[in-house]
Amino acid sequence: MAKKVGVSEATVSRVLNGKPGVSEATRRAVLSALDVLGYERPTQLRGERARLVGLVLPELQNPIFPAFAEVIGGALAQLGLTPVLCTQTKGGVSEADYVELLLQQQVSGVVFAGGLYAQADAPHDHYRQLAERGVPVVLVNASIDDLGFPGVSCDDAVAVEQAWRHLASLGHERIGLVLGPADHVPSARKLAAAQTMGELPDEHVARAMFSIEGGHAAASRLIDRGVTGIICASDPLALGAVRAARRKGLDVPSQVSVVGYDDSAFMNCTEPPLTTVRQPIEAMGRAAVELLNTQISGSSVTPEELLFEPELVVRGSTAQVPRP
Repeated sequence: MAKKVGVSEATVSRVLNGKPGVSEATRRAVLSALDVLGYERPTQLRGERARLVGLVLPELQNPIFPAFAEVIGGALAQLGLTPVLCTQTKGGVSEADYVELLLQQQVSGVVFAGGLYAQADAPHDHYRQLAERGVPVVLVNASIDDLGFPGVSCDDAVAVEQAWRHLASLGHERIGLVLGPADHVPSARKLAAAQTMGELPDEHVARAMFSIEGGHAAASRLIDRGVTGIICASDPLALGAVRAARRKGLDVPSQVSVVGYDDSAFMNCTEPPLTTVRQPIEAMGRAAVELLNTQISGSSVTPEELLFEPELVVRGSTAQVPRP
């Protein structure tokens, strides 16, 4: 333990026994090392929260989540907080299981960057457990209404408006959407915004799991229904839409235009480079950490949602509508 922190064994002993003569910074460093190395705190220290913060992600395959983790983890480290990355895997540890583990470690707080809070029909008891324990929590991107946590979100309505206007300016009239499941709150916001933009029959809305394969299947249905411009709820969905068009022998963008959402890593390196709507990850991640740290410091935070403006990034996957 002393070697990990870079102090003497006597200093570690003084911290663990609650003795004076140790600076607050050193005491916190020793306790953080104790938590990171998995040792149980001495009984007299268990009332204090660890300098650990849970960072719970739904997956790492979508590049947007590692991007959020990098920003949030870096901002936490600058505050002397150690991020604990919790990534769900199919058939593995669930979000609720991670919450239980984090509570056992007496973490200072938890940041959720995507998760079950965005799905109306999913179980939410573990969030209420965090609220009952008074653990500071921040949610990244849209959540259901009654959880009572502060959050930071990219404005889904503005994102769809930007994408729709772009396609309409290129002459597209048959515009379709590839969205997540019906109970997914960000997808519901995108759909509501699209319905105010122009004609959107039900058959021009396709639901999918958030993956390239899901995007391929959903976009394939839209193309069969005559859609020429496709707005997708994530970049992997958009890559699936590009693949669907090509499998049908159609060119992107001269015959089918595709717009993604996120502007995650390498979207400028795809073929064609993907037109997408960029989430301001840096600003959102830093705001999430600021909201969390305010709570950790003992100040109250209004449980409201901060909305951040997205930015349309036009590349090579959109073009003028094909002429008959």
